[in-house]
Amino acid sequence: MPIAYIASQIMDRLAPLPTALFTAEQWHRLLTPLEVLKNCTQCPRNCKADRSSDKLGFCTSGMEFSVGSICAHRGEEPVISGQHGICNIFFTRCNMQCVYCQNWQISRRNATIEENKLELVDIISRIEAVLDTGCTAVGFVSPSHFIPQVRVIINALAARGRNPVFVFNTSSYDKAETIRSFEDSIQVYLPDLKYMDDRLAKAYSDTPGYVEHATSAIKEMYRQKGANIYLDNNGSIQFGLVIRHLVLPGQVENSKAVLRWIATELSPDVHVSLMSQYHPIPAVADHPRLGRMLNRDEYEEVLDEFERLGFHRGWVQELDSPMNYRPDFTFEHPFER
Repeated sequence: MPIAYIASQIMDRLAPLPTALFTAEQWHRLLTPLEVLKNCTQCPRNCKADRSSDKLGFCTSGMEFSVGSICAHRGEEPVISGQHGICNIFFTRCNMQCVYCQNWQISRRNATIEENKLELVDIISRIEAVLDTGCTAVGFVSPSHFIPQVRVIINALAARGRNPVFVFNTSSYDKAETIRSFEDSIQVYLPDLKYMDDRLAKAYSDTPGYVEHATSAIKEMYRQKGANIYLDNNGSIQFGLVIRHLVLPGQVENSKAVLRWIATELSPDVHVSLMSQYHPIPAVADHPRLGRMLNRDEYEEVLDEFERLGFHRGWVQELDSPMNYRPDFTFEHPFER
């Protein structure tokens, strides 16, 4: 089937031609990456679902641009947020299903969630409005099942003459080949390495083979970016890799294993954001381990391992940090209310 015909079908599905933003030629070219979603193999699950139909895969996501929020976000790491925040696009219905997810209002795959199914012109208009406030970076949050949409947004902003720093903020259930394909278009990787125990990944996140896929993806990120990060004159990251890890209650050994893997397989020079911000959401309130906050001695034991392994770049948190990172996606800005 000719590409032009495919693009015209997608265009008819998603929106009329927005002549104020793009030419007809640009519009056809921009939307063609979405065609692969008719046989979706974007993440390691390889569902091969036709996301243009009602026969959806594990993530239950379609071809739309489905987001929980587009906002200027001031998050955990100052180099990511910069002076004006980062324009984060929070995608919905994650390809991981962490029972403790702090973004549970938008991440559940089989539930009523807070989501906005937007046309491309709306996405670009919202992003540009945030960029015009002074943000210099655009972050894709939980993008692993929306890879074609990420490509479309990057290309559409370029067509508009916008060149922000792009940040790929992922839980790391990604294909290494996908990360490889972003080498020339993603400047910053912000992966969360959650587990070194596949049994834990399956029990807590319904994610088979997490360790193999996540470590392969992060190795590819490291190959591209290395251990150094590069900042502009205002202290905002322009290029590099920052690995996040959330310490879970009752899982100190998993956290220590994550740190050991980073130190031995990558380098202790890598920037690590070691987070204590866990808080139990309603779904795990009665869970025997996840139903409580992180204890001080648990976090300090992980910090001791962090120091023992020679990490010297990154960020740690105070134990009261959960009070600062509790989004509510029923508000237009989930982090400011």
